[in-house]
Amino acid sequence: MNTVRLDVDEDTAVAVVTLDRPARLNAVDLEMVAELAGVWRALRFDDSVRAVVLTGAGERAFCTGIDRDAVVPQPSSPYMQDDPLLGLGPKANGLWKPVVAAVRGMACGGAFYLLGESEFVVADTTATFFDPHTTYGMVSAYESVLMAQRMPYGEVARMALMGTAERISARRAHEIGLVSRLTAEGEALAEAVRCAAVIASHPPEGVQGTVRALWAAGEAARAQAFAQAPHLIALGNLPAERQAELFAARRPGFEVR
Repeated sequence: MNTVRLDVDEDTAVAVVTLDRPARLNAVDLEMVAELAGVWRALRFDDSVRAVVLTGAGERAFCTGIDRDAVVPQPSSPYMQDDPLLGLGPKANGLWKPVVAAVRGMACGGAFYLLGESEFVVADTTATFFDPHTTYGMVSAYESVLMAQRMPYGEVARMALMGTAERISARRAHEIGLVSRLTAEGEALAEAVRCAAVIASHPPEGVQGTVRALWAAGEAARAQAFAQAPHLIALGNLPAERQAELFAARRPGFEVR
């Protein structure tokens, strides 16, 4: 069964890419990584598509990161750990057509690989954003690097370090710049499609060149940060049973209000 759905509106030249595992809160497994990478690469060659909307199926989540049940084969050496999500986003696959993310419900953990490679984010009032890594003794590496390109440092640090203890509301995400457009409940996808259709109406050479220029603006900083990230990935790919052990061994904390 496919985990990614692609719909193209030829009249507007907009493609809608949908993460389609609603029963698993659109969590990413290895099949989805391969399918999504294939979709991005195919869109590079499809001149009938000028802009893309990325969303998640169902009402509960945009994406909740990597599926905790996914088995990711790893070499025994901690210096050669693989991150299965590195090839998940459009930029990682060489797509320079603009991508507008439409978020409803939860967006957390590995979802930031996708949000970090989108041009901007439209969210409805049900959207919440959080990063659970540190709660489970894991390092938020690539996620934090990408979010540091979109949000003030202090906001990224707070989200990453607080783990599951705090969720950023859609309204707060809009205030700090993670979300570009805030809509009423259930209207994020329609608004994202509307924005994408406007962009798609412009000459594609100028649009794609602008996307590339915007990405280049932070490329040097990302490259330097990404160069350090692999040394931390061994802590980001802990087995599920080890994550459970670390979670259970947490010291009692304070409730965040």
